[in-house]
Amino acid sequence: LIRVDLMDDPPLIHQDIKKAHTLPSRYYTESSVFEEIISTFSKSFHFSAHVSQLKKYDIIPLPQLENIMNESLILTKSDKIRCLSNVCTHRGMLIATSPCESKTLKCGYHGRTFGLDGCMKNMPEFENVEGFPSEKDNLKEFQVREWNGLYFVGGDRFFDSVCKELDRRLGWIKLEKFSHDKSRYRDYEIKANWALYVDNYLEGFHIPFVHSELNELLDYNSYKTELFEGGVLQIGIANEGEECFDLPESSPDFGENIAAYYYWIFPGLMLNFYPWGLSVNIVNPISVNKTQIIYHGFVGNKSLLGKGAGGDLDKVELEDQDIVEATQRGVSSNSYDRGRYSPSKEKGVHHFHKILTDL
Repeated sequence: LIRVDLMDDPPLIHQDIKKAHTLPSRYYTESSVFEEIISTFSKSFHFSAHVSQLKKYDIIPLPQLENIMNESLILTKSDKIRCLSNVCTHRGMLIATSPCESKTLKCGYHGRTFGLDGCMKNMPEFENVEGFPSEKDNLKEFQVREWNGLYFVGGDRFFDSVCKELDRRLGWIKLEKFSHDKSRYRDYEIKANWALYVDNYLEGFHIPFVHSELNELLDYNSYKTELFEGGVLQIGIANEGEECFDLPESSPDFGENIAAYYYWIFPGLMLNFYPWGLSVNIVNPISVNKTQIIYHGFVGNKSLLGKGAGGDLDKVELEDQDIVEATQRGVSSNSYDRGRYSPSKEKGVHHFHKILTDL
């Protein structure tokens, strides 16, 4: 007998970027691939709120997580911060639809009332129901995680490695003292696959070609990309005389003119740190060719608003959307399947594709 050892199939994305090909077009165009990928996202953690929002509101619905988590969820503030199901245990009606101040949760369908701890308190016309109430009548609770005033819900995949990286690089920022700026909220819907939006975010390669005004603020040749488990950091270096961070000596970047720290965290969270504060971008996959992009702004220094690389985010966003939507049409063409990576400019995209195909 001759024994033949069967080798595993080679990875879809080669570990060596110089040899690798990009994602096949089916990752952007086929509904079955989209559904399979999205079904794994509940294992990851997802942004829910900043501490400044929870100082103002007792209840914050999280509709952006319904597709990702397959759950309707809310954050509540009582003796502690909780994440609860937003689905009434009577007939399945959604309980809260907007942030509010209230010491109870009341379903608008039939009046069932819950405490902010999720325990059912009252239900009209249920006096003769046997075995009622029971534990099943309470709202299900989900785990909440926190880093420096940012709250997250979902699974724990990459959470420890991401927090370690954030602490190492930006632990000096007093993020919990930032304030939520409602005027900076944006909600866009684009005709493109969510992964194309992430691809575009993860490289500064396109900046000179797409963002002429941003390119004048940043030193393109000094742009940096660093990889870590579960994410990518891009560092924008300011041109001489442009707005930059006043870095403490404890910062690993002390002495450099940093205009922005752009963090991507798998699958679709962007934490963009500027001298004025933090812009949180949430990528919410809706369908294989439709994506919701949500912006939240948290201000640390009002005097720096409108300055530097984070000065005109609306213009940059719209420029990116035009590119991504056109690329969606392109990858849907029969003549396109896969491309190659620039080893110097697209290692963040390569890192993302490796994570995505290892799910």
